[in-house]
Amino acid sequence: MKPSESVFVTVRGLRYHCRCWGDARAPKLFMLHGWMDVSASFQFVVDALRGDWRVIAPDWRGFGLSEWAKSDSYWFPDYFADLDHLIGHFQPKAPAVLIGHSMGGNVAAMYAGIRPERVAKFVDLEGFGMAGARAEQAPKRYARWLEELADKKPSFRDYDSFEALAERLRGNNSRLSSEKALFLAQHWGVAKVDGRVALASDPAHKLVNPVLYRLEEAEACWRNVAAPVLWVAGAESKAAEFLKLSPEDLAARKACFRQLTERVISGAGHMLHHDRPERLAEVIEGFLR
Repeated sequence: MKPSESVFVTVRGLRYHCRCWGDARAPKLFMLHGWMDVSASFQFVVDALRGDWRVIAPDWRGFGLSEWAKSDSYWFPDYFADLDHLIGHFQPKAPAVLIGHSMGGNVAAMYAGIRPERVAKFVDLEGFGMAGARAEQAPKRYARWLEELADKKPSFRDYDSFEALAERLRGNNSRLSSEKALFLAQHWGVAKVDGRVALASDPAHKLVNPVLYRLEEAEACWRNVAAPVLWVAGAESKAAEFLKLSPEDLAARKACFRQLTERVISGAGHMLHHDRPERLAEVIEGFLR
């Protein structure tokens, strides 16, 4: 495996962890993980990259080794602001290349329209946006959020060992080898004082987001993206089905981007950076060339 180093940066009052690979003088790639994931998740893709790159992968606030938020909720605008700060820190003088998976792809896609001058190219890995919500859903959503805040603090289950967590990961994705699953478990989890393994994630991520997903706002951001976009999906992914997005919905979302190239990775599901990292690396580097 290619070695990485941990770089800690203060981002808007939080201690942010960034996992970095490669020579600091090489062209930079920012890799942004999804919900309930961590930066080390990109190790397999980084290993497969043929070019000389400086890969910078932050743990989003409340995940991995980054500090938890000082409030009881997580908001998409915070991710936009965190990303803006990180790009300003690591690459202040040139537009950045962003590669985002799932939630990370959704964050990067909107950011690329919010700050089009700051993004040179964007690779969207299964970041299809969310199911649109209607305004009349707001009262119940806010009420649910208030009820969850009033209940006892949410929590994630813990595990007997990293091996047990690895088995959980393989249960979610049968394409994972035992070796890969254990590697991921050792970064996705953290050893507790009693020897058990907890998830390296703030349980507040389990709270419902009180702010409805406004598809019209997302689409307005996507239309404002100036950078070339590579849209990558796993051939066996169920993400669109889970989000209840029809082929017509996906086509309408793709049409928002001015310069879009689409690739489908065979033999891969939603976690395509785990399932087919060599093929994904090939597709990414082909696009960047």
